Amino acid sequence: MWYDIKNFSKTGPEEISLEVQVPPDSNWFSGHFPGEPILPGIAQLGMVFDAINRAEGGSFKITGIRRVRFKQIVRPDDRLHLTIRPQKNGGGGYDFRIEVNAELACSGIMTVAPRP
Repeated sequence: MWYDIKNFSKTGPEEISLEVQVPPDSNWFSGHFPGEPILPGIAQLGMVFDAINRAEGGSFKITGIRRVRFKQIVRPDDRLHLTIRPQKNGGGGYDFRIEVNAELACSGIMTVAPRP
């Protein structure tokens, strides 16, 4: 895995919570941007997807991503807190939040479905 999981928990069907840290030597920072490295948004979405797969014990595919907002830059060695909650209406949708130092960095909704 390209990031370190510091803490992972699933509180019943209501919430997935984890803390992660991306090492400064991660390839995600290479070239994005030289002298001012930041974690690309696609990498943040990848962490959300990985957490859903891990918590649900399955092999899923992403069927949709919507209402994504990037509010804060994520830098090397930042400790991220991810909170992911299944939407009450079912349908494979998950609301997610990524925070850095208790401030919102990214949020949105990811929809997944089992792989055939």
